[in-house]
Amino acid sequence: MQIFKPTALAAALLCAGFAEAETVFVTLEKDNAIAVVDPAEGKLLKTAPVGQRPRGIAISQDGKTLFVATSDDDTIKIIDSETLKETGKLPSGEDPETFAVSPDGKLMYVSNEDDSEVTVIDITSKKAVEKIKVGVEPEGIAVSPDNQWAISASETTNMLHWIDTKSRKIVENTLVDPRPRAVSFTADSQQLWATSEMAGTVMVLDTASKQILQTIKLQVQGVNDEQIQPVGVVIDKDRRYAYVAMGPANRVAVINAQTLQVEKYLLVGQRVWNLAFSPDQKRLYTTNGVSNDISIIDLEEHKVTKSVAVGRYPWGVAVKP
Repeated sequence: MQIFKPTALAAALLCAGFAEAETVFVTLEKDNAIAVVDPAEGKLLKTAPVGQRPRGIAISQDGKTLFVATSDDDTIKIIDSETLKETGKLPSGEDPETFAVSPDGKLMYVSNEDDSEVTVIDITSKKAVEKIKVGVEPEGIAVSPDNQWAISASETTNMLHWIDTKSRKIVENTLVDPRPRAVSFTADSQQLWATSEMAGTVMVLDTASKQILQTIKLQVQGVNDEQIQPVGVVIDKDRRYAYVAMGPANRVAVINAQTLQVEKYLLVGQRVWNLAFSPDQKRLYTTNGVSNDISIIDLEEHKVTKSVAVGRYPWGVAVKP
């Protein structure tokens, strides 16, 4: 009888809790490239050129397609996630930085900072179907999981704009703390979380009333308030924890999403911008712009387990199952 002996890699995967090894894609703003990382081995596999100043990145539901905002090319590139070859472009408008894809995968909402607009793109036809005027310097953008709302955060106007996805009109504006940078819905669409870079706060809003339920002040002993500049925010699917990238504070805040209290600050790389969950939500990946690496966080123990050098100025991150 033949006895199966696991390879060293397979054993490492099992020990690390990687039931199926995912692939992590990272945009490198100053290398004009995408980095491909094997998180199980904790190593950079390769980089591929993608366009000028890539920032926002997302992956299609089937995992076959990457969407990458190349800001200085004024477009969203469509990239094959296996070959990393460009297969098309989307008309994003000028200087796209961040974008959000609707839950059904049909539409993309793109922030155009210079034009104070949100461009709505039909992904199948590759055509812009609407341009929505919003406040000054829109950046953070999100679509609710129930596909009812698209939220645009205007950094200079200090507002969240509630766009009805059916009418494609702004139906409400919520004034928030200065320079809102990122927005994210809970999986049940009942709450919206928004970060304020200048105030060092995270605001939790009730979707039904569109009002702020609570403002959470981030404070780290020994770190100046000026360095606490929250950017990316994600909430797990069970609404147990929210995680906030704190910019030059070089930390990720772990917030109990039920009590809305900060439980822990995790030290990561320098100038942490954005974050993404593994498919099973057992790990979190962060992009650390100044230290040119990503951090891998074990979410069962809330511990940073690895850092992986990826290239110059990692900004956006997406994960393929």
